[in-house]
This record gives sequence, C-alpha cells and structure tokens, in this order.
Amino acid sequence: MADTRREIERKYESDESGLPDLTGVAGVAAVIDKGVVQLDATYYDTEDERLAASSITLRRRTGGSDAGWHLKLPVATGVRDEIQAPLSDTVPRTLTGLVRSRVRDTELLPLVRLRSDRDVRHLVDADGALLAEVSVDAVRAERIGTGAGAQWTEIEVELADGGDPAFLDKVDKRLRKAGVRPSGAASKLARALAETVPKKKRRAKKAVEPVSAGDHVLAYLRAQRDAIVELDPAVRRDEYDSVHRMRVATRRMRSAFKSFGKVVDRTVTDPIGEELKWLAGELGVDRDQEVLTERLTAALDELPRTLLTGPVRTRLRTWSHARRGGSRRRLIAVLDGKRYLELLAALDALVAEPPLLEKASGKPEKVIKTAVGKDFGKLSALVEEALGAAPGQERDLALHEARKKAKRTRYSAEAAVPALGSPARDLLRSMKNLQNLLGDHQDSVMTREALRELARQAQGAGESSFTYGVLYGREEHRAADDEAELPAAWGLIKERSAF
Repeated sequence: MADTRREIERKYESDESGLPDLTGVAGVAAVIDKGVVQLDATYYDTEDERLAASSITLRRRTGGSDAGWHLKLPVATGVRDEIQAPLSDTVPRTLTGLVRSRVRDTELLPLVRLRSDRDVRHLVDADGALLAEVSVDAVRAERIGTGAGAQWTEIEVELADGGDPAFLDKVDKRLRKAGVRPSGAASKLARALAETVPKKKRRAKKAVEPVSAGDHVLAYLRAQRDAIVELDPAVRRDEYDSVHRMRVATRRMRSAFKSFGKVVDRTVTDPIGEELKWLAGELGVDRDQEVLTERLTAALDELPRTLLTGPVRTRLRTWSHARRGGSRRRLIAVLDGKRYLELLAALDALVAEPPLLEKASGKPEKVIKTAVGKDFGKLSALVEEALGAAPGQERDLALHEARKKAKRTRYSAEAAVPALGSPARDLLRSMKNLQNLLGDHQDSVMTREALRELARQAQGAGESSFTYGVLYGREEHRAADDEAELPAAWGLIKERSAF
C-alpha cells in the first residue's frame, strides 16, 4: 500500500558556518533541536537515467522516521508529490506502475547511493505547532559501480503539512540576509549525478528555436507526446482532470496529423492516429459518464422541490455507477498493456525520426497559415450546412459535425500561434468560444438521451417519470437557445478571422 504527501521545500548551499539563527523569522516562536539522524538512500533509475531526465526520483531509504521506498513526482518548482511504500528488497509494484510510461520495459537499477548526516531543527509557532523542518545535511554521494563520489553540505527547508507556502518566503529572506544562497541543484540526486558523471557525458542539448514549418509542427507533436507520458502517473492515481487532459493530448496530436498532412507523411501518421483514437476511447469511458452525471446533478440542484417526484437522485446514482462498472480497473489494465507501450514507442520514433514531406522545409507563415485556413474553410461549410438544416435530428447531427471540425480548427490554430502570432491567437480564442457553444448543444443532445433512458428505468420500477420530463424540456430549451445564438456568433467569427 502506498501513501502520498505533498512536499514543498527549498534547498540552499551551506558552508562551515552552518545554519543561521532563525528565531527572528516572523511567526516563529521557537527553534527546537531534534538531533542528528543518519540516512542511507539508494536511488534507482534506468541506465540512461530516464527518471532523472524528467526530474523524478525513486529511492529506497533507511534511517529517520519515514524509512521505505519513496517516489517523488514534480508538480511545480520546489513542489513534489511523494508516494511512499514500505521497505522491501525490490521496487514495489505500486511504484513501478507510476514510472512505466518513462521506463517502459527497461530495467530499474541502483545508480547512486547517498548517505547523509541530517541535523534537524523544527520551527514552531506560539502554540507549538510545526511550521517547517529545517535541516543541515552533510551528504556523501557514490555512483554505484564506478567508485566516483562527491561530498557537500546543504540546508533544506520543508514546509509542514498543510502549511502556508508564504512562510517559506519569510525563512528565505532570513537565510539570504545571513548570506545563504539557494542551491544550484534541484535535488540531492541531481547534484550527485552531475558531480559523479564523466565530464564528456555532461553536455546538455541546447534548445533550438523552430524555423521551418516542419520545426513548428514537430514542436507541437513533441509537446503532446510529452503530455501523454507525463500524465500517465496522474491518471493511474486518479488525479482530478488527469484523464481528460491526457485524452485532449491524444486529440491534439491526431488533429495535427490531419491538419498538417502536407508537412508530416500521413501514410506514417495515420496508423498512429488510429492507436491514439483507441487510447482516447479507453480514456473516455469514465469521462463521458462524468460529464453527463455532473450536468444532470446540476440540473436537479436547480429544480424547485415541488418538481422533484420520486427517488430521482438515487436513480441517477444507481444509473451512473452501473454504467461506470469496472472501467477504472480496465483503464489501468490498458496502461499496463503491451498495446499502450507500443503506442508510446511509436510516438517516440515519430518525434525522433519524423516523416517530413517537402512542405516541411517551407516558411511557416505560408505553409502553416494555408493549413489552418483549410481547416477554417471546412468548418465554415459545416456551420452553414447546420444553419440551413431542419430543426431536430438533422440539425443536431450537422451541429455535431461542426463541433468536431471547430475542435480541429482550434487545435491547428493553437499549433500555429508560435509561428503566426496574433491572427492564430485570435482564431484560437474564437474557436474556443464556438466549441463551447456547440459543445453545450451536443451535451444537451446526449443528456436528453440519458433522460429518456432514466425515465424508462423509473417507469419499469414503478417510479414517477415526471421529473425526467421536466429536465428533458429544460434541455430542449437550452439547445434551442444555443441554436438561436449561433448565427450571430458565427457571423462575428467570420468577420474577424484572418484565415
């Protein structure tokens, strides 16, 4: 079983003068000496240091109050989620799954051993509550199997669980005033790796600014590949909105394949696109259900009690849970499966050796603008078709097709922003607004289908279906309002578009 905690800390360089007096820090009533503890940690990674490249650390540590396995995933600068598991001889399965999108089938090996003498102080307030833990760590690093080593001393300030991050600014101010400076390394492991690796291997790749149309498209594709890989642990941990964000990354990449088919060869990208579509479908099993349930729950909350007849909320919960079923377990099985790993490998190969076509070497101002303009033209035809369709199912289907094309145009405009600037940014903003309008209409269509199903279930159980009819009528009016708003919204978009 693994436990998770949010770690918010800052690291500083330390010299022979040790820790400055922190009793003057605002809010600190006392600095309590907690003694010295010996920590012994072995850090695991692939031979080519894939975890370190993503600022992820995986270690087995003894000593201190939290001995065990620790996996640290970056959240923001100075903020990491630490997932802890009990001590064992091998890396726990609960942790290997969380790094699988980066490690793949490569073996995790012990790379670095860090032994630290940690001199600990607790900063407490007037009530004795812990504000932060400050430690002076004397570190001895050893790269396993090479004999290379390094030593240094650092100061670490870790915010107490649930503490105000602004308190760290107060400590920082006091430390800087005493001449203490922030550490140049993001973590002990990062410093150990840097100081124990041969100099010839220390060369870092310089970021190259995109120049050609191909450069810009590849930068966008690479960003979506990275998003899929980075979101994998969050999806496994069921973090809020993580499934949706990974699903969006798959859509963005598939859309880019189609929009920029003159830049990257579709004979290569189409099969990958089909696999991305498969993954999006697996990710969407829960998401689509969540959207419907949230919409229906909000609609029920808005109804007066006099319009609520029968066990409507209970019926909704039962319906929602039954449809979700074992989808969560199924999704984890997908992420652990061979097909998903093969897709990740295909994405790596795509960005490493992109199948570029002749247009890829062209000027982005021309090639990318032409591609975005083509998407916008197709969208225009679909919107006009929808506006001319008969109300009811014919118009619903036409608006649904327009919604999908608006999404694709939005993504191509998004990819074009670095190359085209304001015109693409303006179109992106317009497409977001249009997509919201058409998306609300489509959600209404799907919600009405769900209400029909709920009403049938209620009638079959001898319950009143009155409330479902009321909600159905409200959804009809909501869809009608969306349809009435569309002509003016679309006219303004066409008037302002530079494509």
